[in-house]
Amino acid sequence: MEQEFHRIRRLPPYVFAEVNAMKARARAAGKDIIDLGMGNPDSPTPQHIVDKLVEVVQDPRTHRYSSSKGIPGLRRAIAAYYGRRFNVDINPETETIVTLGSKEGLANLASAISSPGDVILVPNPSYPIHQFGFIIAGSAVRSIPVTPGPAFMEALEQAVTHSVPPPTALVLNYPNNPTAEFADLDFYAEVVSFCRHHGIYILSDLAYAELYFDVQPPPSILQVPGARDIAVEFTSMSKTYSMPGWRIGFASGNKRLIAALARVKSYLDYGAFTPIQAAATAALNGPQDCIDDMRALYRSRRDVLIKGLNEAGWDVPSPRGTMFAWAPVPPAFQHLGSEEFSKLLLSEAEVAVSPGIGFGEHGDGHVRISLVENKHRTRQAIRNIKTFLRNYDKVLEDTEKKRAAAE
Repeated sequence: MEQEFHRIRRLPPYVFAEVNAMKARARAAGKDIIDLGMGNPDSPTPQHIVDKLVEVVQDPRTHRYSSSKGIPGLRRAIAAYYGRRFNVDINPETETIVTLGSKEGLANLASAISSPGDVILVPNPSYPIHQFGFIIAGSAVRSIPVTPGPAFMEALEQAVTHSVPPPTALVLNYPNNPTAEFADLDFYAEVVSFCRHHGIYILSDLAYAELYFDVQPPPSILQVPGARDIAVEFTSMSKTYSMPGWRIGFASGNKRLIAALARVKSYLDYGAFTPIQAAATAALNGPQDCIDDMRALYRSRRDVLIKGLNEAGWDVPSPRGTMFAWAPVPPAFQHLGSEEFSKLLLSEAEVAVSPGIGFGEHGDGHVRISLVENKHRTRQAIRNIKTFLRNYDKVLEDTEKKRAAAE
């Protein structure tokens, strides 16, 4: 029996899948693909964190079921992090919860607080789970601008005026993936005031809080007075401590939202493996110079990438943070869109990037370039791209011939 399932029907084909399939075929054919697509940190997890995992896993008592809410020591460490980093007091019993990475937490909270037909406000472009977590839950997603400022606030006003039913929640993400834009406390304060007045919950994704260059450290929305009345904030160990495969993160803030997430999670999982939670505790409580090293590494890669691309004739803004550059598709290729341009870059320059369309239709004029290769490989990618751009007229001519032949 074949039938389409309702929730699956609402999920379009994953845009990155075709580019990933091309990448796999090229590598199988022996091509040396330089992968600047996925935001997958390449640095090893700091040794003291690994050592703690190895130490704790030797105790067979830690091999049993853990706690879906997170072990007490880790929740206390999260509260301590908020205290020293943001000067925000978090109650480790009621205002924070451990998640299997921020992605799981966002998706499960979406399921907990929304119903079919609810309206959710999500910036476009955005990290896919920000909108599809709610789409999977059956909600309707309304796009708003990603850039903080008057246009953003105007979009909030219009959403409240014209949405039926009124919006349930707003998703924020600064520093932003994929655009690398930042928000300041004045902006957060304006958004909090608006959302408190209109009864709109705020879900803030702060996964890149520690990845900033040449700017002040990004703030937390929970620093705004009254934010905890309506807001919860997600972050992750993946980027800060180079722990992407460990799948550990946390959510902090509004007690009601934390309780809702805890209730859903209690049915779905028993929490991350206890030794992983113990290692995450060691990461938060231990020496933090590894974060300075991580930040310096990504800053140096950014500088090499941006300088090289601009010298190659591709004008790409220098990101102030995150591990991504949000690169406009070069003018000669804009008519192709970001997905076709990404395929061309892969086939002709042997460099993989993420098409902006994968983050929403308003991202189609860009590609996301990740700072996940060392400087030697990054320079190699730049050389390949430079050759590709120098021969763009021939590349486009060949592309049009292939397109015509296929029709």
